[in-house]
Amino acid sequence: MTAAPSAARPAYRIEALAQLSGATVRTIRAYQDRGLLPRPERRGRANHYSDVHLTRLHRIADLLDRGYTLASIKELLDAHDTGRGLGGVLGLVAEVDGPWTDEEPSRVSRTDLAARFAGTTDATAIADAVALGVLEPVPGDDDAFLVPSPQELAVAVELHAAGVPLGAITAHLRELRVQVEHIASRFLEFTTEHVFARYLEGPHRPTDADAAEAASLVRRLRPLAQQTVDAELARAMRLFAARQLRRHLGGDGPPPGSADSAEQRSVPIPAATIRAVEALVGAERAAEFLVLAAEREVRARALDRLASSHRPSDDLDEAR
Repeated sequence: MTAAPSAARPAYRIEALAQLSGATVRTIRAYQDRGLLPRPERRGRANHYSDVHLTRLHRIADLLDRGYTLASIKELLDAHDTGRGLGGVLGLVAEVDGPWTDEEPSRVSRTDLAARFAGTTDATAIADAVALGVLEPVPGDDDAFLVPSPQELAVAVELHAAGVPLGAITAHLRELRVQVEHIASRFLEFTTEHVFARYLEGPHRPTDADAAEAASLVRRLRPLAQQTVDAELARAMRLFAARQLRRHLGGDGPPPGSADSAEQRSVPIPAATIRAVEALVGAERAAEFLVLAAEREVRARALDRLASSHRPSDDLDEAR
């Protein structure tokens, strides 16, 4: 495809296009070779590019930042060039990639951090916070950090004020993040299977109307995951907090009639057994399977005892 800039349009040499777009000359030529960028207009011995090329380069850079591969980007751009639309798909991409929280990021200085943590912050603690994404360095300002979630930082401040060491806080966050990411993954699998599959499956990409409807669904369903987790976390915290309190005060355990009223104990199980069960029923059902298997064995043995206690000789004696 050849873009033919008119005399009214600005025309750029490749070096100027590279400077305006932020791409290198080598990258621009590679995009041309892969069909991602229209060929320039040839004028004499020089190639000239237009705003069409500049806009296309910005769009490619945006999609790359969102995690798309060059092959996927080419498919999207080809769909746009052949009149199949791209606006709806990009709107869906923007909806999914947009913020999933109403929190506004803030900035904090090293001095302010030290004040919040009673002067105990050090290079290691800051490095841990940066690695976890709790803090993000500000380019060109070594004394400032961006805080993507001020609420998360505030929780760390309160825990530290209550006596929790910084190292324990970061270790807990690492563990918590793994579990929360598992919950998020399961929720997305669930909604994809039952809601979004009709938009994502099939030989062709969704139309603009399909993508717009899917984006609307994302907006509606986005808060549901957090609402569900909030409700379940509140239930679980009450349950386990009550159990901990009774245990330390010498009580008899959880309140009668609660879902956790039966005594629970940790029982070591060989890793090979766990792997075998997970391969059989999946990691998320492994614990349930083991409990049910144990209960079935207990019932089977109880039945065996009942049967053995009723001897046939007793029937003969009664018959006589």
